[in-house]
Amino acid sequence: MIALATVLVLTLAACTGGGEPEVSEGGQGFPDDGCTHITVATSSEKVNMLDELATAFKDSPEHKGLATCATVRPTNVSSGNATRFLTSGEDWPSDDRSLWPTLWSPASTVWTDRVAAAASQNLVGEPASFTRTPIVFGMPEPMAEALGWPAKPISITDLSRLCQDPAGWGAVGKDIWGAFKISKTNPNTSTTGLSTILMQSYEASGKSEGLAAADVEAAADFSRVFEECVIHYGDTTGNVLTTLYDETQNGANGSAYVSAVALEETSLINYNTGNPDSHTVQPGETLTPPKTKLVAVYPSGGSMWSDNPITVLGADWVTAEQRTAGEAFAEFVQTTAAQKILPEYGFRPLDESVPLGDLFTAKYGIDAAQPAVTLPKPEVDVISTAIDQWTQVRKPSSVLELIDISGSMDEPIGDGRSRLDGAIQGAQKTLDHFRSTDEIGVWAFTTGISSDEGEGIQVLREVAALGADGEKLDSALDDLRYAQRNGTPLYDSVLLAYEDMRERAEPGRINAIVVLSDGEDTDSSISLDSLIAKIGKSTKEGGDDAPVRIFTIVYGEGADPTALQRIADATGGQLFDASDATRIDLVFASVINNF
Repeated sequence: MIALATVLVLTLAACTGGGEPEVSEGGQGFPDDGCTHITVATSSEKVNMLDELATAFKDSPEHKGLATCATVRPTNVSSGNATRFLTSGEDWPSDDRSLWPTLWSPASTVWTDRVAAAASQNLVGEPASFTRTPIVFGMPEPMAEALGWPAKPISITDLSRLCQDPAGWGAVGKDIWGAFKISKTNPNTSTTGLSTILMQSYEASGKSEGLAAADVEAAADFSRVFEECVIHYGDTTGNVLTTLYDETQNGANGSAYVSAVALEETSLINYNTGNPDSHTVQPGETLTPPKTKLVAVYPSGGSMWSDNPITVLGADWVTAEQRTAGEAFAEFVQTTAAQKILPEYGFRPLDESVPLGDLFTAKYGIDAAQPAVTLPKPEVDVISTAIDQWTQVRKPSSVLELIDISGSMDEPIGDGRSRLDGAIQGAQKTLDHFRSTDEIGVWAFTTGISSDEGEGIQVLREVAALGADGEKLDSALDDLRYAQRNGTPLYDSVLLAYEDMRERAEPGRINAIVVLSDGEDTDSSISLDSLIAKIGKSTKEGGDDAPVRIFTIVYGEGADPTALQRIADATGGQLFDASDATRIDLVFASVINNF
């Protein structure tokens, strides 16, 4: 079991696969202890570990050498979003300056390299890795065994062939499992997503080192085929793993949802200990392992590693005292005393004299001798080429945005906007994410209106290829400010949208509905249970090769998270939390990152 520490975490949450708002200032602050206060911005899977390292730091020689005591606290922000914040040239996006980081520990030096290239080397200081974890494909154990695991080496090409085979799992005698489905994360925000597309390029090129931009360009067709198996993208693997975990705990084998998840080895260990979203484990919390564990498939062509650097930022908000204390903490995490803590949290130490321990065993789906081949990090220009290529080869999407325009959307959200203003601007700011070939439609719903699609629905745009209509759609969204606003027929509207999308859904696309609502259903003719029965049926059928997933946004304090969570869960989608309505722009962007 992963060690449980007394956790005091400041939450500067990235908009993760779990749906947390990108910036959330909840949580407890620093104690009034007279010490220098140090915030470490880090990816979510390291929060528990860094908290225990912070506690151990207090008793270390490195801490005792300081003129003033120091208190270190981790804060959760995804590597990609931290990169964006730091390269923007603006202040850290938090009203609480105690949350502005002195130290940064992204999942990979890929991100510190990008900030150095896009902003300045001084800003990221001198990053030094202190722990590492390889990128693997996590598969339910019976599925991996069907491919010959653990005796038979499995390559990314093997997964790609199974992906393309019209028989799906039937190609290996498992017809009942349906299509082979992969979950990947968005490389713009996720280390795992970025590493996976680079691993695809390595595989296509046949190289195990020296990957060049030309190799990435030549791998475009290979990567495009591989992307066709993706169920949807996200900012982190946490929500996919949570959905898979919930399905297995409820008696399903999860095969209708996903077959393989690209993830870090440490996330797979967390899943198998009963922490699928790698959340901050609270004192006294009991973790329940899944009924069907995931096993790590280390691609035979090699794995990239998340090398987890830590560095003192050269930002102008970092004081001299914080810099000195931050340097001491960065020095401490390299010591043997600190390195011994890392395996307790599923991370491999750099100090080879430190034993890995029980988590790195077959019980938790791990082979400590793997990966056999390490793929080196390419140059910055190669990584940029891979990210740009992914934008072109990623799976196309067909998305219907369903926006609540009921009377309560007129309420202010505290930043000079109404809830409806925030919803409109959130939708408008994400239009650039879609390619011209992606399909997008927008419906609004309230009582007292009707259209060809049904009662309570106003069609701003039918689902169709965006083409050059971005500006026109932007203007149509503005028109919502003048629409009549009455009751909230949420369940009826979701059903109408779902039935419409089911009719047009195509196997080669991510077919999805984004539902934004700020209140409980008040005017539907069907019940929530009836809605769930209707929209959840196809999700449970493994042979469904064009599922429609619903992503819901809990908007404002009056929203009903229980109902919106059930709607998302019924279709294998996910719920995003915008109960702090001022964060709707950021949350909306996170939702769209799935497509």
